Amino acid sequence: MNKIVIAIDGYSGCGKSSTAKAVAKDLGYTYIDSGAMYRAATLYFLDNFLSPTNPHDVEKALGSFEVSFHTNPDSGQQETCLNGLNVEKKIRSMRVTEKVSEIATIAAIRKALVAQQQKLGKKKGVVMDGRDIGSVVFPDAELKVFMTANLDTRTERRQQELLEKKEMVKFEVIRNNLAERDRIDSSRSESPLKKMDDAIEIDTSEISFEEQVAEIVQVARQIIDK
Repeated sequence: MNKIVIAIDGYSGCGKSSTAKAVAKDLGYTYIDSGAMYRAATLYFLDNFLSPTNPHDVEKALGSFEVSFHTNPDSGQQETCLNGLNVEKKIRSMRVTEKVSEIATIAAIRKALVAQQQKLGKKKGVVMDGRDIGSVVFPDAELKVFMTANLDTRTERRQQELLEKKEMVKFEVIRNNLAERDRIDSSRSESPLKKMDDAIEIDTSEISFEEQVAEIVQVARQIIDK
């Protein structure tokens, strides 16, 4: 069967990761969580008191951490490891969320992680989500998707995610964080978030999770069956 690369980009809180995982599962593809890779890099900087604006610290970090993915045998869920240690819960904390966009603006860090991502996608049959997947990581992806949703909807979703992890964060704090991340991601000089001309756009504000997954899978199957 013909295999393709599916690149899903979009704003924070649109459900990119959950959607990408579901699409990959439906198609029997491999899911690559690029956001988790940047979050793991952010965690490394925070835990080791390194500054992303200090070239020496950046150089030191790049030679000292490796991000990988493993499937939890009990839950069957994919989890993120940093230097072999499971950091899935830590990288989803607000502490990391507040700093990840800053780390993602550093060209050397992006270059290193993009190289890892491209290596993972060489054999195709992958779904990857992020902010520059269709524009930088896989510009030749057979299917590019750009996801969006209004800010309040995204804030509610993110607050619910945090509550499920027993993190109590005020609505306005999350909303301001998302708005700032939108600004940084869209205006950064290195690989800014943008919708590519050949990407299909899906606004998830008023549709269900199942509907957005079904729409992407349907388009993917049409491409695969060509």
